[in-house]
Amino acid sequence: MTVAAPAQRPRKRRLGLLTIGRAPTRGQFVGISVTVFVLLIAAWWAATRSGAIPALFLPGLDRVWQRMVALATEGTLASDINSSLYRIAIAFAISSVMSIVIGALAGCYGLFKAIVEPLVDFIRYMPVVAFVPLTILWSGTDDFQKFLVIWIGTFFQQVLMMIDAVKRVPSDFVGLGRTLGMPDRAIMLKIVLPAAMPAIWDALRISLGWAWTWLVLAELVASTSGLGYRIVVSQRYFQTDTIIGYILLLGFLGLITDQVMRAAEQVLFRYHRRRG
Repeated sequence: MTVAAPAQRPRKRRLGLLTIGRAPTRGQFVGISVTVFVLLIAAWWAATRSGAIPALFLPGLDRVWQRMVALATEGTLASDINSSLYRIAIAFAISSVMSIVIGALAGCYGLFKAIVEPLVDFIRYMPVVAFVPLTILWSGTDDFQKFLVIWIGTFFQQVLMMIDAVKRVPSDFVGLGRTLGMPDRAIMLKIVLPAAMPAIWDALRISLGWAWTWLVLAELVASTSGLGYRIVVSQRYFQTDTIIGYILLLGFLGLITDQVMRAAEQVLFRYHRRRG
């Protein structure tokens, strides 16, 4: 007598985007992202329109837009953006170049690692806010003080990320260079750094977000221009519409710089394709 095999239960079909490792298509990604922003804006509009939240605490979207248009018309908005972009560009460039050089040396040579890594690990846990009064004491309140705050907030984190990026280069690459008789300097410049550059670029993109945060901190204290300065002045006069508008503007500028770096990564490192 033949025994019938037990019937298998039909497997539940999972939604594609709820499956581990399943990445959305470009259209799905854009659609979901836009939907999230639309829902947030709709919730903001509903909360302010209904009067559930007083305008002093959260002004309506129309008021924020009108205020930003007015600031743009009188030139204040452009002046603040230019001041902030100048400061973050200079400070971030200096921090990035220094961290790449020092991180590459520490990632390649044990001597430099022993010198750099413990010191950086020690300093990076010190709160950047605590350095603000000292930077004013050391350098006054000009742009150099803003550069210094941004540098302190980004450099020490960047160095460790650069060391990690260099250390992740396969040892076989270095071994190949030695087999070809290349000196250490050539191995680092022609093998290690090109192999580590995609990870280094990704680290720069992430640390740029921190730089925006420290920029605002630097401009909140002892400044006469910039996006952070305008937020402080607006707070004194209860201009919540300006505060909200500038906060949104900072998020928008940060998003633009992030997407620019993502696009540049696709162009500069075509040999390094990633999913997602």
